[in-house]
Amino acid sequence: MNRMMKLAVLAVALSTLTACSGHVESKKKDCSYDYLLHPAISISRIIGGCGPAADQ
Repeated sequence: MNRMMKLAVLAVALSTLTACSGHVESKKKDCSYDYLLHPAISISRIIGGCGPAADQ
């Protein structure tokens, strides 16, 4: 039973993380970055590596 619970928790965690990933390109289409949970908390976005993101 304990093993089933661990597998269920792992499945929920993986499905949550994979459902919240994405890709953003700059307005000039010359720079892009991927994010895991939300584009605003991506490291590339925080350091301003690509400038403002294009509307999606």
